[in-house]
Amino acid sequence: MHLGRVAGTLVASRKEELLEGMKFLVVRQLNADNEETGGYVVAVDAVGAGVDEVVMYASGSSARQTELTRDKPCDAVIMAIVDTWEVNGETRYQK
Repeated sequence: MHLGRVAGTLVASRKEELLEGMKFLVVRQLNADNEETGGYVVAVDAVGAGVDEVVMYASGSSARQTELTRDKPCDAVIMAIVDTWEVNGETRYQK
């Protein structure tokens, strides 16, 4: 699992039939200090996340393990919206 911040949305009017009806979000990867690393990923949104929210996402074969993405051709899925994030007793993020 990885942490990221939703940077925006992605619309694809023509796509693989198995992806019809799915919402795509552009996620900027975060490190343990809640700093953007510069990397981006396009992920299927399985939880109703919005722009600027901090999320947990899975990639690779793990991305195909949710009810929404099972057996679908996706490489990343947002599976949680982060409420609080703490490292070594220090709050790094609070919604």
